[in-house]
Amino acid sequence: MRLHVAEWGDGDRYALLVHGLFSDANSWHRLGPALAERGYHVLAPELRGHGRSPRGRYSPHDWAMDLIDTVRIRPHVAIGHSLGGLALGMVAEVLEPATAVYLDPAWRMSADQNRSLGAVWSSWLAWTDVQQLRDHLGARWPEIDVRLRWASMWRADPAVVPGLAAGCGYDLSPERASMPSLVLAADPSGFIPPDHAADLRRRGLQVETVTGTGHSLFREDFPRFFGRLDTWLREHA
Repeated sequence: MRLHVAEWGDGDRYALLVHGLFSDANSWHRLGPALAERGYHVLAPELRGHGRSPRGRYSPHDWAMDLIDTVRIRPHVAIGHSLGGLALGMVAEVLEPATAVYLDPAWRMSADQNRSLGAVWSSWLAWTDVQQLRDHLGARWPEIDVRLRWASMWRADPAVVPGLAAGCGYDLSPERASMPSLVLAADPSGFIPPDHAADLRRRGLQVETVTGTGHSLFREDFPRFFGRLDTWLREHA
């Protein structure tokens, strides 16, 4: 499936940004322009069932294969958050970015965790006031990001929830790091616990915990996140 793609910049180096569940390209409203200022042509596809992209069948494999259908260039850097990190990790060897950065990627879930999170995500769709989302996200989220997330939730197809949380466990973690790969995990992370982080390091990925941040660290503390990313890109891309 070909996806809708938002773009920033017109540089000769490409950056690919892949958002998470219930989000869309607007989640990169800081990162897209910041990378464009660094000379990147930024591509931010909206995953199927999200934003302005088509609807259809939903599964990790569908979301991953859509990236192959949509991204026809070799990115200098590919960045994926949560569900976007899951999908990106599944096809990184095909897309062949010079470097990959994963933000608290949802590569592995137990059956209990999958069922529990599915129920939580479905419950959000019963909210009627943005204050409910604001209370859930906490004070670290800037108001603009709360508003953008509220809007993107209602643009998403509710069927994306069972597409990711079908009630069974899975492990779709990369088997190896075919390119320099950085994982930035929340503190603590429900998706990258210590045992999983150790396993990923054995596979060649660099895993770092960003202290004092939650699942959406690039929204909660953008200056610190971008400082780390900028350093990584200077070293690897």
